[in-house]
Amino acid sequence: MSLQWTIIATFLYAEIAVVLLLTLPIASPSRWQKFFKSKFLAYIGNQAYIYFFVLVGVLVLCLLDAIREMQKYSEGGDKSEHQHLDAEMQGNMRLFRAQRNFYISGFALFLLVVIRRLVQMISELAVLLAQSEASFRQAQSATTTARTLLAQQGAGDEQSKKEAEELRSKISVLEKELAKEKKDKEAVKSQAESLNREYDRLAEEHSKLQKKITVSSGGDGKKDE
Repeated sequence: MSLQWTIIATFLYAEIAVVLLLTLPIASPSRWQKFFKSKFLAYIGNQAYIYFFVLVGVLVLCLLDAIREMQKYSEGGDKSEHQHLDAEMQGNMRLFRAQRNFYISGFALFLLVVIRRLVQMISELAVLLAQSEASFRQAQSATTTARTLLAQQGAGDEQSKKEAEELRSKISVLEKELAKEKKDKEAVKSQAESLNREYDRLAEEHSKLQKKITVSSGGDGKKDE
């Protein structure tokens, strides 16, 4: 394997490791969000789009080169002509290498898009969970305060009765908001469960892709021997 494709294969293995880290339940979305917001990643994030499009461009060029090589060696020439066995084996070996390079570059390009989408989904989930928790605590605090003020009100004049009625109405509104926040929190939990199921599906798909790469690499070793 040439230096170019060795680097791309190494990058592919690194992508598989990153995807496994993101999909396995080793950290909560909030911890991943803190990691993504670290100083080092924040510095890289300022130019993330440039790096992303450069990597996509390089992988697309490698993919097109592999497709060109596959078409070149799959033609095979005129079957009526007598060819030496060594030349035929060499052509088959080059075709196999072109197919291997096609899978490597294609999987690397696919996983690059998957990693970018996973990072976005984890960040969005962390923000939603933080907003839901803050709203829930605010609603609880407001309800507790309103109930305390209502308890302190005595049986006084008409003004006191009006204020008590207003407090009751506020409590009713706050309780409705609290119920709404609870529903929103349950919706966020449901979304998190669906994301976990999506992560598990992606992990299974990546495991299958890794097995294909391993088989392709093993076959290449046999051809080189």
